[in-house]
Amino acid sequence: MTPGIATIEVICPCAAWRRACPEAKELARTGAALALARGMPAVGIASEKAIELSITLSDDDGARRLNRRWRGVDRSTNVLAFPAWAPGASLPAEIPLLLGDVVLAFETVAREAEEQGKQFADHFFHLVVHGVLHLLGYDHHTEGDAVAMEALETSILENFGVADPYRLTM
Repeated sequence: MTPGIATIEVICPCAAWRRACPEAKELARTGAALALARGMPAVGIASEKAIELSITLSDDDGARRLNRRWRGVDRSTNVLAFPAWAPGASLPAEIPLLLGDVVLAFETVAREAEEQGKQFADHFFHLVVHGVLHLLGYDHHTEGDAVAMEALETSILENFGVADPYRLTM
């Protein structure tokens, strides 16, 4: 199942993304589409609903400014999700669902991939899926929510050939 009409805008103001991963925009669109297809049914969004979201491939400085302004945390982070929709909110069928925005910070994503021994593209793909699931209302504030979200992420990633990002490696 794929979303009916998904408009996924990918903006890349940080040239480092294009150098490190020339296919970054396409990977972001693919990850977002897979997260939508798998995550929408559980939150009650019909598969034929028109969806719009944006993904910004930023740098640590941009993510830090957003994190400080909107979350009161003065540091960069790997992925920020800014939902524009709340689960359970209803919209007329003819109006697209403006889901929100996902922002990824290049330096943090690259550093984490290296520290965790992961391929950059795989880690990036995982964080896109993670961010889009946040836009759909998934979260990991409680252990139960975290288990459910991680299981869905792992399943989506497995279908794309990406190893379980939560599996501990020795």
